[in-house]
Amino acid sequence: MTTLYETIFIRRQVRNYLEGSIEDGILNGISKCAAEAEQLTGQHGAFKLVSAAEVSANHGASHFLLGYCDSTFAAYANVGFVLQKVDLYVQSIGLGSGWFMDIKPIADAERFCIALAIGKTDVPVRESETEFKRKPLLAVCAKENKVAQAVRLAPSSLNSQPWKMELGNGKVLIKDAGRGVSRLILKNKLNKIDIGIAARHAVCALMQEGKEIKSIVPITTGKEFYIEIDYQ
Repeated sequence: MTTLYETIFIRRQVRNYLEGSIEDGILNGISKCAAEAEQLTGQHGAFKLVSAAEVSANHGASHFLLGYCDSTFAAYANVGFVLQKVDLYVQSIGLGSGWFMDIKPIADAERFCIALAIGKTDVPVRESETEFKRKPLLAVCAKENKVAQAVRLAPSSLNSQPWKMELGNGKVLIKDAGRGVSRLILKNKLNKIDIGIAARHAVCALMQEGKEIKSIVPITTGKEFYIEIDYQ
């Protein structure tokens, strides 16, 4: 088992799963991870672990963690923030997980946002961060640092990587910087989920450096959206 921070550098989007269910004790641990995950300030997303029989398409995975929320930028980012902690946890214990946009619950679809697939797999994790296809580090942040390294490796819809990061004075800002065609295709919902995913990686990196997280606040000002992480 690796730590969540270590898993950032080897995780993989898993699309091929093995047959067979997951033991109840492990499922309970996944549910607990989602239930106990901190949420963005002011947000109250709901999360439900279901079997493949309870969703419209399963891609071979045995289980799915469904995220539910209101239709706001902050709520979408919060779902990404929570589910990415579970994504890292699941892969840290040797299971496979992946984000899928076409999964929908057969029942209880009201306020549904997005699903994380979970299952057994023989697809190996990456051996190193050199296997990732990502923008250069300096395209994420003007200064090289460990937090930006972790944010750079966050998964995103269509690998669009719609974020910019600013660091200084006890704050990390993760900004929505989606542009052009990818922004139109992904619209606002998926871009905001991606910003929440990136914020989770930033928090993991800050905690790895021994920082205390004081607050994680989603902020919308006009057309701008970002997450402000305060630490000391």
